[in-house]
Amino acid sequence: MTKKKIGILGASGYTGADAVRLLARHPNAEITALTANTHAGKTMSEVFLHFFMLDLPKLVEWEKVDWTRLDAVFCGLPHGTTQEIIAAVLKANPRIKILDMSADFRLRNKDSYAQWYGHEHRALELQDEAVYGLTELYREEVTAARLVACPGCYPTAVLLALVPLAKAKLIDVDDIIIDAKSGVTGAGRGLKQNTLFSEAGEGLSPYSIGSHRHSAEIEQEIGAAAGSAVTVNFTPHLIPMARGEFCTSYVKLNGATPDDLRAELERAYANEPFVYVTKKGVLPQTQNVRGSNYVQIGVVADRIKNRAIVLSTLDNLVKGSAGQAIQNMNLMFGLPETTGLEQIALFP
Repeated sequence: MTKKKIGILGASGYTGADAVRLLARHPNAEITALTANTHAGKTMSEVFLHFFMLDLPKLVEWEKVDWTRLDAVFCGLPHGTTQEIIAAVLKANPRIKILDMSADFRLRNKDSYAQWYGHEHRALELQDEAVYGLTELYREEVTAARLVACPGCYPTAVLLALVPLAKAKLIDVDDIIIDAKSGVTGAGRGLKQNTLFSEAGEGLSPYSIGSHRHSAEIEQEIGAAAGSAVTVNFTPHLIPMARGEFCTSYVKLNGATPDDLRAELERAYANEPFVYVTKKGVLPQTQNVRGSNYVQIGVVADRIKNRAIVLSTLDNLVKGSAGQAIQNMNLMFGLPETTGLEQIALFP
């Protein structure tokens, strides 16, 4: 197969950089355009020193890219800035494939988007077209899509753990508590006081309590699986490590046992290349998936009667972002889904 020509919007951010890292060794991809307005004119190795060995195009403003020459574009821009740029890219090249790693097309309901993100959606015609890109749940839709809205890192970990259980009616979807923790790369590369080493190191801090925007994605997809509106209790925390994510979900059982939950997850993911359900008594750990596209899920019986604890972990920059986007790109181009993504976790 001829290599697909790939562009990356926002290549100077962490998600854009991890897309570069993975695509640089993808056998069917050629990175031909990289954008970053603040760093325009620089090489990627000037912005990220670990790319010293790669021959990559220079960073340019997005307006200077000839989008008609590209087959696909990965978007690593912040939410709110993505909608109009993607609309312009698709106008220039209607056949291009879009892998959006921002939040701008994840919510199906336009009123919900305005509520959570503080402004009206600026590309409603594309919002209706976008496919929610949680690969394991929407594989067929992703395969046929032109615009894929890749999920957030927290929703990916939570939804892979809970959607099969909600769909099988094994848990009470009106009683879900999610305790989530993410490495500081989840906050982006911009300078922020709370992510300075002396502020984030040697400590653990909650943020956006009761109001984190990923709650909307989680509720949208669990609600779709359950067939009813859902509200979850979701609290994220910043943990002092660069990458990684761990979600602990506390659930009430609907006449099921923790072993039933594990069996259902094993059934749901029996043929999935990147989702692994741990054996009874084996607990997921962030270090088991660091740098990889893999997800680990475990189930433990709560000592409180009729409750269970579902554990899930992933790398927030890979399966939680760039890796999942590449997994979707592979589907959109008819490639084996695992192409370029079979790296084993970096341990220790």
